[in-house]
Amino acid sequence: MRWLFSLLLLGLLGAVSAVSSAGNRLLVVLEEAAEKDLFSTLWSDLEGRGYSISFESPKNDKLSLFKLGARVYDHILILPPKSKGLGPSLSPKTLLEFINSDGNILVALSGAASTPTAINSLLLELDITLSSDRAPLVVDHFNYDSLSAPENHDVLLMPRPASLRDDLKNYFSGDGLIALPRSAGQVLGNASPLLAPILRAPPTAYSYDTKDDTQAVDESFATGSQISLVSAVQARNSARLTVLGSVESLQDKWFDAKVKAAVDSKQAKTVNRDFAKQITAWAFKETGVVKAGRVEHYLSEDVVESAAPSNGSGKLNPSMYRIKNDVTFSIELSEYSYDKYIPFELPTADALQLECTMLSPFHRLDLLPVAKTANSTIYATSFTLPDQHGIFALRVNYKRPFLTNVDEKHQVTVRHFAHDEWPRSWRISGGWPWIAGLWSVIGGFLAFVVVWLYSAPPVSAAKKSN
Repeated sequence: MRWLFSLLLLGLLGAVSAVSSAGNRLLVVLEEAAEKDLFSTLWSDLEGRGYSISFESPKNDKLSLFKLGARVYDHILILPPKSKGLGPSLSPKTLLEFINSDGNILVALSGAASTPTAINSLLLELDITLSSDRAPLVVDHFNYDSLSAPENHDVLLMPRPASLRDDLKNYFSGDGLIALPRSAGQVLGNASPLLAPILRAPPTAYSYDTKDDTQAVDESFATGSQISLVSAVQARNSARLTVLGSVESLQDKWFDAKVKAAVDSKQAKTVNRDFAKQITAWAFKETGVVKAGRVEHYLSEDVVESAAPSNGSGKLNPSMYRIKNDVTFSIELSEYSYDKYIPFELPTADALQLECTMLSPFHRLDLLPVAKTANSTIYATSFTLPDQHGIFALRVNYKRPFLTNVDEKHQVTVRHFAHDEWPRSWRISGGWPWIAGLWSVIGGFLAFVVVWLYSAPPVSAAKKSN
C-alpha cells in the first residue's frame, strides 16, 4: 500500500512540474502582505503553470538569493515597495549576480510612486533610465480610458502588439486592448544591443514627474516612442530581465475590466490577463528558448538536399580534414514553447549562418532547413574547405532579440595534401604541353640512337680508289 501511495505522489509531482525551461522556483518580493490579494488571479495562473511561489518581504533579514554559492530561486518578481530601499539581500550587486547566475527577473514599476534606489541603480547598470526616480508617470490625452481616468488621462489603452518584431514569431500576438494604469516611462540606451522594447508609448504620450507641479510639457524628459512601457534585457548568458511599467495592470480588477477609448464610443474588455501570461512566460523562459541539439559535419561531395545521414560519407565529426575537401555541416535546433520543445523555424527574412573561420571567416554560408523531426528542425549546408591549412572553427553564432543565444563552435584541423594525394601529371591539362615536350625529346633521342646504331659505317676513300 505504501508503494502505491508513493507512485501516486510521484504522479502528482510530475503533473505540476514546471513549464519553464529554467526551473519553477519563483520568489515574489512584496512589501505589504495585504496587497497579495490584489493579484490573486496572477498567482493562480502562475501556480497553474507549475511554479512554486515564495512570498517574501524586502525587509526580511533572512532573505537570501544564494545558498552555498548556488541560486535558491530560479526567477524573481519584484513588486514596487513603498519604501526607498529593498534591503541588503536585494542590492543592485546581488541582483546582477543573480542574473549572471542564469536567474531571471521581472520588475514591476508604478508611475504614481517613487522607484526604490536599488531598482533605479540596477536599471542604470543595464542602460535603462527612468524619466524620474520619484514618480515617472506617463500620460496621453488621446489614448486613455475615458471610464476610469476621464480627467488625469493616466490609464493608457494600447493595442495588443502583433509581434515583438515584424519578422519574429508571434510570441505577443493577438487582438484587443491592454490597459496600463499609471505607467512608469523608461528610456533605453542606444549603445547596448541587449536592450529591446516590448511595448512603446503612443506618439502623443509624454512622461513627467507628478511631484513637480511646475514642470511644463515641453520640459518632459521623454515623449512619444522614446518612452518604453515594457522593456526587455537579455544578457549574454541568455538570462532575462523584464521591466513592466504598470504594476496595476497585473491586478485582478484590470484582467477583465471594461474600458472605453476616448476616441471610441464602444466599450471593450481588456486582454491584460493574456498579456500578463505572455510577459511572464517570456520573462521566465517559457517561450523564446532555442536549444541546439545534434551537430554533425562530415565529408561530402554534393550540396545537401535532404537530411544529413547518421554516418555521412566517411567518419562522422572528424577532427581533421584536408584542404579543398567538400564538407557537409548540419545542426538541429528546437524551440521551447510553454511545456514542450517544437521545431524551430527561422523568422521571415532572417538567416542562420555557418562560419568557417580561422582568424577571420573564410566562408559565411546560410544554413537551410533540410528536415524536421517531432521536436526539431535540421539546418544544413555544404561547402569546400579553403586552400589554407591550419586550425579552423565551424561556428554557428545566432543571436536575435527575444530568442536565447545559440553559439556552437567546433574546432577542426585542415591539413595540406599528402605526397601521394596530389593528382597525377596527366590529369592536369595545363601540364600537357610540358609532358608533350618531355616525351618529344625522349622520342627524338631514342630515334637518333636507333638510327645511329643501325646505320652502316661510311666507305673510306682508300677503298674507293682501289
